[in-house]
Amino acid sequence: MDQKQMFKQMFDFNKAAFDNTFNAMVMLQEQSERMASTMLEQATWLPQEGRKVITDWVDAYKKGRENFKKMVDESFHKVEEYFNK
Repeated sequence: MDQKQMFKQMFDFNKAAFDNTFNAMVMLQEQSERMASTMLEQATWLPQEGRKVITDWVDAYKKGRENFKKMVDESFHKVEEYFNK
């Protein structure tokens, strides 16, 4: 087996593993967000400022997650370009 092909297969496996793990993490975070949202709706004792802080926090980690995924996908794309030469 050609070395380049072997590394391409290893790369494909690692990319698939990352994508699957990342998607599982996203599902877990979305479920946690739904639970927090339900809790916020029922927590009449929590002031509006507290709700805003939690909402901003959720938005911040979503944005960070999206930025991380974008950067990793760009890196994977660069490696794919190398293997496709």
